[in-house]
Amino acid sequence: MKQWNYNKINNLCGWFIATVAFTVYFATMERTASFWDCGEFLAAAYKLEVGHSPGAPMFMMLQRLSSLFSGTAAFTGLPNKNAAFAINTFSVLASAITILFLFWTTTLLSRKLLAGKNVPDNRQTLLIMSAGIIGALAYTFSDTFWFSAVEAEVYATSSCFTALVFWAALKWEQVADEAYSNRWLLLISLLIGASVGIHLLNLLTIPAITMVYYFRKYDASKRGIIIAFVTGCLLLGIVQFGVIQFIPIIASNMELYFVNSFHLPFQSGALTFIILFASSIFFALRHFKRKQWPALYTATLCLVFIVIGGSSYIVTVIRSNADTPVDINNPDNVMSLVSYLQREQYLQQPLLYGQDFDSEITGINTGKNFYYKNEKEHSYSVAGHKSNYEYAPGSKRFFPRIWDNSDPSHTNFYRSYLDIDKDSKPTARDNFSYFFNYQMNWLWFRYFMWNYAGRQNDYEGQGEARNGNWISGIPLLDYPRAGHVNLMSKPYKNNDARNELYCLPLLLGFAGLCFHFKHNKKDAIIVSVLFFFTGIAIGIYLNMNPLQPRERDYAFAGCTYAFAIWIGIGLLMIESFIRKWLPKISLIMAFALCFISVPALMAKEEWNDHNRAPKTLARATALNTLLSCKPNAILFTQGDNDTFPLWYLQEVEGIRPDVRIIIRELLSADWYIDQLNYKINDAYAVPMVWGKGDYMGEASNYITYYNNPKIPAERTFDLYDVCKFMFKPENKMQANNGNFISYLPTKNLSMPLPPSVLKDTALMDKIYFKIKDDGLMKNDITIMNILAANAHNGWKRPIYFNGSYPNREDILGLSPYMRMEGIVYQLAPFTKEDYNAATNEVNNIDAAKSLEHFTRLYQYGGAEKQHVYFDEKNRVMLMAYRINSVQLAERLSASNRKKDAENLLDIILQNITPESYPHDQISMMMVMAYYHADAFEKGNKLSQTLEANLKQDIIWINDLPESQSGGASDDLKRDEAMLQQLAFIKEEAGKQRTLPDDANISIQSKGE
Repeated sequence: MKQWNYNKINNLCGWFIATVAFTVYFATMERTASFWDCGEFLAAAYKLEVGHSPGAPMFMMLQRLSSLFSGTAAFTGLPNKNAAFAINTFSVLASAITILFLFWTTTLLSRKLLAGKNVPDNRQTLLIMSAGIIGALAYTFSDTFWFSAVEAEVYATSSCFTALVFWAALKWEQVADEAYSNRWLLLISLLIGASVGIHLLNLLTIPAITMVYYFRKYDASKRGIIIAFVTGCLLLGIVQFGVIQFIPIIASNMELYFVNSFHLPFQSGALTFIILFASSIFFALRHFKRKQWPALYTATLCLVFIVIGGSSYIVTVIRSNADTPVDINNPDNVMSLVSYLQREQYLQQPLLYGQDFDSEITGINTGKNFYYKNEKEHSYSVAGHKSNYEYAPGSKRFFPRIWDNSDPSHTNFYRSYLDIDKDSKPTARDNFSYFFNYQMNWLWFRYFMWNYAGRQNDYEGQGEARNGNWISGIPLLDYPRAGHVNLMSKPYKNNDARNELYCLPLLLGFAGLCFHFKHNKKDAIIVSVLFFFTGIAIGIYLNMNPLQPRERDYAFAGCTYAFAIWIGIGLLMIESFIRKWLPKISLIMAFALCFISVPALMAKEEWNDHNRAPKTLARATALNTLLSCKPNAILFTQGDNDTFPLWYLQEVEGIRPDVRIIIRELLSADWYIDQLNYKINDAYAVPMVWGKGDYMGEASNYITYYNNPKIPAERTFDLYDVCKFMFKPENKMQANNGNFISYLPTKNLSMPLPPSVLKDTALMDKIYFKIKDDGLMKNDITIMNILAANAHNGWKRPIYFNGSYPNREDILGLSPYMRMEGIVYQLAPFTKEDYNAATNEVNNIDAAKSLEHFTRLYQYGGAEKQHVYFDEKNRVMLMAYRINSVQLAERLSASNRKKDAENLLDIILQNITPESYPHDQISMMMVMAYYHADAFEKGNKLSQTLEANLKQDIIWINDLPESQSGGASDDLKRDEAMLQQLAFIKEEAGKQRTLPDDANISIQSKGE
């Protein structure tokens, strides 16, 4: 038989598998913006704006380039509805290229196993290609990677660079003895540097690359392997902290010295440093070449290429100087760029030495200064200091894992999870218990098993049996952790994210791991190092606190990539076993067995919960929010999912750019407050009472209430006058440390009514409210300043809060004045119709507008369709529609508009189907609303659905193993209480006698 051209077949098969991956991802790709960071990335990429730290400028430029394929409007940044589709397609393309290089990596390693340095024969070629296909397709259909592949997030592109860098290292190994082979090392360095502008996860390939270099250049020994491993760790640290952060730090010190001491122009110090750094590199290279020191010469060139790759951050500084609408942290100079790169706005976790959550705080250490660019004085002025808590002697420990004392819910979780009572101190054993059981098991191993064993559902959990466990579909394995999943209620049992892979991909991967170590230990160690650093090492480094806002499996995608290599190699072991008995058909049988049991099974199980093509909820919710606001409104939002889709619509599609979006969580940052003084798009500057000196740096971080005897405690003062009073120098009081500080002179405040409000319907002549706490943080002080200035100016700008505000702690006491208008709340006085004198309660609703919004204006993003999957975080966004529509229906029924109430509830049920968002506790409110609207049959039908789910849930809880039943005791009590409440609702509705006999509720607890 003629010898096949191995390289040609390898290339063709690789591109074929990449095409398959592209087709799968393109078919399931979300067609517009998604939730979380995707909206921000789309907005920042389309106009090259500045996203959250530490930034992703290279990713932004790649996305911007891809947006140019969306039409001529993209070239000038005009409104463009197709840009999101084009940018999402770029993620699809990057993901397909990832699969391509995974295939080539697997075939390269498989070739070394079967043929060594020889050219593979035809049979070996088929085996190698089969291994590559199985491994690449297994990763194609893996849970974590597929999720990132179909949206405008950094992780698809980051994975692409990881795959490319690791493959390039293996290619260098093949040609290391040839002339000019070091070109591969320079390419790797350039790619690593460029990947810094995408995501830092790519740096974790450095230790594995070091192992490749060691095994290729040296004779392996145990001592040498350990030294190479440590060297890889050191190189990782040098690149991450030395190159990426220390070089900008030196530049910032020179910039500060040149501007503040020599009074030279801004950026002069940074530019001087660049010139000096480039000159030093040039002379170093020339010196090493003259001395014929090739190792130092190559190492210096690698440094140069890393710096060149990372130079994309110049774009961040340039675009920040343009004051783009999205300009997080305002890194328009090297001073602020350092803080941006070091993520100093986020909570910093200890790594090897630090405090426990209950360590006694004895003081505050003042660290380095923060500076801001003072254009007026032409200098960098001190904005504040980096402060760290000082802890009592002996209260810190090695390897702290339960460290977070910033949130009471976290400290409560630590005590509950580890069974530490309030009078006990955590021990080293508690730290290691949390590390192994929570950080390693729950926050890493569980994610890994989702991909290659199976997943219970998409509900985010904290270790309980009900939510988010890994399962296999094998009852014997699943029961100890999750009970009998088939006994769960329909919303859980039929959850689309329930994927049962029977551990088959996992077993094939373990087979490949064993085969790899047996036949080529060096390469197996290299893949193991990659697996370790992209999995376990990340968990150690991140030191994650509990109760994360979302599942973090995307951070560990690299280890599932490494394991997919072993899944491919696993085919070689299966084939070698079958060959002993059926040598003629062993290859066909092995491929068919592996293909059906791994990639085919994964595709079948994973497709429904990864198909996001019919879903447009993020865009729909953002559109509904913006269209609910009056012209030139100010809209306060809360977090990522409330804000980023709004940015996308304004910056990319050009929808309602007149609405000024203000993120409450960022109102404690002086750079963000300062940006409110400037016009953005069509939204004018935000009116505020205070001046720049009142909020910059540490000014007004906290203002306490002081009961001044000269000011009547019960008297109400106008909010504008109070804000003016607080920031006048002559009104400041002297604190214990001798400094003069502002203080809050009263808690009783008022604002004038908006001119449009009819005073005879408002029940009041002003808006009166009372501050609840004895002090205010900067974000609430900022809101006070905005509200005061806007009211003083005659309410020229309507004030809105998004749907999350009423559910938060109402520090300012404004909840009674939050008038519901669909899914947003306008700050407005309540009327006689809103006030219930008997209960002294306020239900502030604009019934006419809300009804119009829910029935005519709003889009529901595919939730009205059958068989469209919405994960838990999507369903949270749908929650506001159900809650607010029920409140509106109750108002309509109370106003004797029961038919309108019934029609409204029907429309909501039609537009948010049970398949999109299964009925839960909120639906009990809907049952009551149907009864109050005299729609008893509809209420009964919905009630019976809830009863069936609750009863089934009790059956599942009663069937749990003893080790899990204690954690579900609260759920059992909740289910029983809800059943009793449903019975009470029916009884109150007067319709209990019309229900069939089998609808009577019987509750039987475990053990009865």
